[in-house]
Amino acid sequence: MMSIKFEDSLIDLILEGMKDTTWRLWDEKDVSPDQEVSLQDTDGNEFARARVLWVKDTTFDRLTEEDKEGHESYESREEMYSTYESYYDRDVESDTEVKIIKFELVKE
Repeated sequence: MMSIKFEDSLIDLILEGMKDTTWRLWDEKDVSPDQEVSLQDTDGNEFARARVLWVKDTTFDRLTEEDKEGHESYESREEMYSTYESYYDRDVESDTEVKIIKFELVKE
């Protein structure tokens, strides 16, 4: 089963239903709608399973309001880029490609 890792600070948001969208940069996973995935913390421990609803490839400068729904918000573009630079240890700019994954938790 494919896994998607999250920073520990985001886990409660996901489990409470406040976060159901993730953005991935330089992502090579071939995730597709209706696929079940394992949601994991940074140590690789599964905290939930989810079904992928839809996937979209875009760039930061083309993000729509729909793309942002269910995702944590940022005060500015600079804060957003800085956050992703800390996750990936690479420069992030307006034309950086973003894979948007919308998901719903699977009840076991």
